[in-house]
Amino acid sequence: MIAAGVVAMLISILAGPKFIEFLRRNEFGQQIREEGPEHHVVKQGTPVMGGLLMLLAAVVAFLALTTYTVPALTVLFVTLGCAAVGFLDDFIKLTHRRSLGLNGRWKLILLGLITVGVAVAARHQHLPTNVYVPAIGHIELSYAWYGLLFLVIAGAANGVNLTDGLDGLAAGTGIIALFTFAAMTVIAWIRSGSPGHRFDTKLDLAIVGAALIGGAIGFLWYNAFPAEVFMGDTGSMAIGGALASFAIFTKTIFLLLLIGGIFLIEALSVIIQVFAFKYLGGRRPFLMTPIHHHFEMKAWSETKIMVRFWIVTGILCAAGFALYYRYFTGFR
Repeated sequence: MIAAGVVAMLISILAGPKFIEFLRRNEFGQQIREEGPEHHVVKQGTPVMGGLLMLLAAVVAFLALTTYTVPALTVLFVTLGCAAVGFLDDFIKLTHRRSLGLNGRWKLILLGLITVGVAVAARHQHLPTNVYVPAIGHIELSYAWYGLLFLVIAGAANGVNLTDGLDGLAAGTGIIALFTFAAMTVIAWIRSGSPGHRFDTKLDLAIVGAALIGGAIGFLWYNAFPAEVFMGDTGSMAIGGALASFAIFTKTIFLLLLIGGIFLIEALSVIIQVFAFKYLGGRRPFLMTPIHHHFEMKAWSETKIMVRFWIVTGILCAAGFALYYRYFTGFR
């Protein structure tokens, strides 16, 4: 697990300069939204699709060290599938020189196809069609559980995508959330107690998590303020897909509300803003959404917002991990 993280991080850091130069040479630069904060105009043209660097490093490290179990390979499949959807979005923006990319309907269709693949893998692993809620118990969903898979994958992918609006924000919060899931899989691996299929599966999930963390850390080296490269939808949707699939295969979908809490807050801010504007007489609860832009409009620096969002993410993830340790592992 540690080797996977270190290898991915080194690949990402060492390959970074050449990769960024490749993006710059081919004019793969960010298109800034006109309705965004005015001071973001200086970011116009910053190389985008840096998520490819993170994913390349993670895939190489994972494939070199994995034992190829179904859950881990499914996490990789969802990560790369969501990355492919994000790549299409980025590619359309770049080729058409605009801030709007892939049509939302097509995004949902493609995410639906990814969900089908996850459902097949879940059925192969005999995952229960219920959700465990601490202090309440198992809530049986039957066939509705497969619909929940789509909501989890689409919600997580788009939540991280909305968070990717400031230098280092999505990468940093994503690393903290991925680290939490990786730690949970290590606890489950220890708890399994003896070698066998279950033992290998849980450790393999930790390896893919560590590889993604290492790749993201290497990317963050160049994405920290002021960013030399942006991850784009390619990277943000990949992180969201990874978090969703971790929650599904660790049977902790409920805990994703905490572990991915900062992404939920970002998404809810947009939903609340749109709802209030349309149905409450044109009111705007926030100065601008997603909510990190609200704080920018209040004259918070990008670095202050980034660090404080990291702190909030750390607190939420700690709460999620505590609930996992208390209710999901049998430890007391």
